[in-house]
Amino acid sequence: MNRYTALAGSYDALTEDVGYRRRADYLERLFRKSPIPVRTVLDLACGTGTIACLLAQRGYQVTATDGSEEMLTQAMCKAAALEERPPFFLHQAMPRLRLIEPVDAAVSTLDALNYLTARRDLEETFRRVYRWLRPGGQFFFDVNTPYKLRRMDGQVYLDETEESYCVWRTFFSEKRQVCTYQVDLFQRRADDTWERAFEEHRERAWSQAELEQALTEAGFRDIVFTGDLTERPPKADEDRWIVRAGRPLG
Repeated sequence: MNRYTALAGSYDALTEDVGYRRRADYLERLFRKSPIPVRTVLDLACGTGTIACLLAQRGYQVTATDGSEEMLTQAMCKAAALEERPPFFLHQAMPRLRLIEPVDAAVSTLDALNYLTARRDLEETFRRVYRWLRPGGQFFFDVNTPYKLRRMDGQVYLDETEESYCVWRTFFSEKRQVCTYQVDLFQRRADDTWERAFEEHRERAWSQAELEQALTEAGFRDIVFTGDLTERPPKADEDRWIVRAGRPLG
């Protein structure tokens, strides 16, 4: 089964504690520090579109891409409730990014870049984001840190709502630097019975050095790592890094 096929319909209910508005506020603060005015934004691997819709509500012209048709279906349903300027959605895998026109800023949230487990896909994604950023534009993304993914080895996590019950089993491979999530999802049917689905997700533990090298090779400069939703340098036990990288004006 493809990733985020069965899980797409339950994703929002299972991630209510994420704090999307705080994350959108943080991105707006970064936009205000951009070398160029930010009016158009790419949301790369947008998932169910919560960040894309929040940014659209705040007046940005948003193009949102994702590789999962099921997640995009959820995103488009959400965007249909917006009164004006909903995001424009594209079904694209990250390394296949192709936009209609360049954007002033690009964002990617909630560890989407960790799903790129092959270095060639990470490098190609960075090259394409760079290609579609205007000179002076900036790319903001977050990743789960190697510290967090390594700590998840052998763990079991439970998420529960009235309509779904989700069991996550996680395993970390030091050789491949990949954390595998095995997901059992039980969803309530209309007749009050339960349907079981299984998905497997993999996240690569990219180091700061690997990310910085790939960004630099793509052309990015002024690369900065901070702790999650902060301006401070990352701590050794940080679970999530925010990464900022700019396309030079010249």
